[in-house]
Amino acid sequence: MNLYAVRAIYSFEMARTFRTMLQSIASPVISTALYFVVFGSAIGSRMTMIDGVPYGVFIVPGLIMLTVMMQSVANASFGIYFPKFLGTIYEPLSAPISPWEIVIGYVGAATTKSIMIGLIILAVSFLFVPVTIAHPVLMLCFLMLTAISFSLLGFILGIWARSFEQLNLVPMLILTPLVFLGGSFYSIDMLPPVWQTVTLFNPAVYLISGFRWAFFDTADVSIAVSLLAIGVFSAICFAVISWMFATGYRLKN
Repeated sequence: MNLYAVRAIYSFEMARTFRTMLQSIASPVISTALYFVVFGSAIGSRMTMIDGVPYGVFIVPGLIMLTVMMQSVANASFGIYFPKFLGTIYEPLSAPISPWEIVIGYVGAATTKSIMIGLIILAVSFLFVPVTIAHPVLMLCFLMLTAISFSLLGFILGIWARSFEQLNLVPMLILTPLVFLGGSFYSIDMLPPVWQTVTLFNPAVYLISGFRWAFFDTADVSIAVSLLAIGVFSAICFAVISWMFATGYRLKN
């Protein structure tokens, strides 16, 4: 593996993040803090407990996952789309590095940024509600796996998109509804039986449920099923990226 090339791409992407700290880090953290104020402090004090957990505390894993998923997609998609837009994508494509070294550089940077944001939001949540983490190691593992899998999805979207409008189309019209309806603010056990069954087809449910289990030892679906869902989702993303590089889909034209 050409570690020098991977480090060069990774360092460039991270440097761009640190040049735009207000947009890249502060903005999503402040937006999520507003959720804590509204749903945690204002509304949460009037809500009943869910699975023995106060509502203000219950929504913390969901809010972290909501931000991490969206930021992973946004960071990875913009990271690969911008070189396409400027025409500089041909430099790494023609360099003596493999496609997967390019993927590791861009996806690794997007994953790092998303994990940073997730951990900052977790730290901020302690200012609003008394959060406890039952399984901190597994919590970090779920956070990392989610960031990696959605960064891979963002990389695919960045290659697929032909314009900035298309770049925002899938996150706004598909990902945002899936994440909001995936149990970020509620347990799917609160839904009618029919809607519980329908919700199980939402992949975000398994990610949020597994992450919440790491906090409270309670989940809507089995932890094993959550890990399997992340593995299958990541495998599909790897297969799509392999096909894109093998065929040059929207890379060499």
